Amino acid sequence: QIAITSGPVVGTSNASSQPQQSEYVDLGLPSGTLWKNKNEKGYYNWFEARQKFTLESLPSDEDFQELQEFCTWTWNGNGYIVKGNNGNYIVLPALGRRGDNGDLKYVGTDGYYLSADPCGVYYSWIFCFSSIDMDISNYGIYGRLSVRLVMNTR
Repeated sequence: QIAITSGPVVGTSNASSQPQQSEYVDLGLPSGTLWKNKNEKGYYNWFEARQKFTLESLPSDEDFQELQEFCTWTWNGNGYIVKGNNGNYIVLPALGRRGDNGDLKYVGTDGYYLSADPCGVYYSWIFCFSSIDMDISNYGIYGRLSVRLVMNTR
């Protein structure tokens, strides 16, 4: 199950555990998927993300499920430090989302991340979280959310 903790993550002496050392971070996931060390700038709806980023680089809902299952999640007050079993980690900030009128909502409390996978005609799968909960849910395809890219190595 998911381990959600609060407070700092104890670092390692392994230089490869520092996300800023490489554009993509190996979290030791069974699939071999690598996660980018930072979000893409801005907020995107599903169509914009599909046009700007290749489908191979947007995470699937299975990628998010694997991240939940095989990593330790520590709330840092503004998002999660997501640490793999190999000691490497990424940070998923709680950057909120853009509302229908363009207003930024829930910054610092909630994170909303686009998935490559559609969910019917008007929805796509997303990964969302707060300090006490996380879920893979569906969300309207016109909503503007954060994007974190992946690289599949297999």
